[in-house]
Amino acid sequence: MNSGILPSEYKRELVLKAEAKTSPFYGCSPYDRPIRQHIEMGVVNLDKPRGPTSHEVTAWVKDILELSKAGHSGSLDPGVTGVQPIMLGKATKVVSALRLSGKEYICLMRMHEPVPEKKVRRICKQFTGPIFQMPPVISAVKREVRVRMIYYLEVIEVKDRSVLMRVGCEAGTYLRKLCHDIGNALGCGAHMQQLRRTKTGPFGEDSLVTLHQLKDAYVFWKEDEDESYLRKYIRPMEEGLSHLPKIIVRDSAVDAVCQGAAFAVPGIVSLDKNISKGDDICLFTLKGEAVALCTAFMDTGEMLENEHGIAAVTERVIMDAGTYPQGWHSKPE
Repeated sequence: MNSGILPSEYKRELVLKAEAKTSPFYGCSPYDRPIRQHIEMGVVNLDKPRGPTSHEVTAWVKDILELSKAGHSGSLDPGVTGVQPIMLGKATKVVSALRLSGKEYICLMRMHEPVPEKKVRRICKQFTGPIFQMPPVISAVKREVRVRMIYYLEVIEVKDRSVLMRVGCEAGTYLRKLCHDIGNALGCGAHMQQLRRTKTGPFGEDSLVTLHQLKDAYVFWKEDEDESYLRKYIRPMEEGLSHLPKIIVRDSAVDAVCQGAAFAVPGIVSLDKNISKGDDICLFTLKGEAVALCTAFMDTGEMLENEHGIAAVTERVIMDAGTYPQGWHSKPE
């Protein structure tokens, strides 16, 4: 197992395939979008409070920012607090990419009987790697046994019957079920007492925003035309995709992908060093704008070696068609 980091935190390296320049007349850096567009294509890393559901806080964010739609990156139970990224407006197109990213939690487990600390640490260590889980009776998914990956499980402190631990896990892992299963393995029984999510993919506690901060920032903009707080609290949606392997594409290839076409090798400028065939990847412009979510049709080596062929199949178009000029032409009848 890795030493306390999620797969989304692995350092990524780009490999250059071809030299290319971008035109200043089309598109713009995600950080230079006009403020209304910035909001409509943004993400808020909300510090979810205890009490409301994830659906409720998402609805409140939507109302605060006067948006028609918003979507969260994975449900937290009403009693759970912490990192809850919310994609805004057009950025809801990429919710699925963030929802499937790894999560980290700080969990307080309560054992039903005292157990020696040495045994607690030994048993907890056995719950890293792939584990089998049956979702709890009260859950949002079908109750069937499934495999989930525990990337790391660090016991921070054991005091009396309380165990404080940091858990990095695959999306869809039920921590209350994990505590129940650890309790069974300890032979004493256990339950989850408190839970806080500290990471979702590329988002952590260092960039959290409260509902009150978001409301104040929106009022400052509406009443005083002060954009600074909104730009601080709302980040470009591209930051919510930074955990995915990426390909940087030529300006001339952008619009074809926006029309739903598969992405071909000649459009590649640079790419992630470790793309495998079948990976979920994201295409970006030379200015850093997200173009589309795709499935890799070649690995990095093949993309570098070949001059022709389909590099990736477009699954979800993010950028509006027409943002960049058409760089392809239909054959005459």
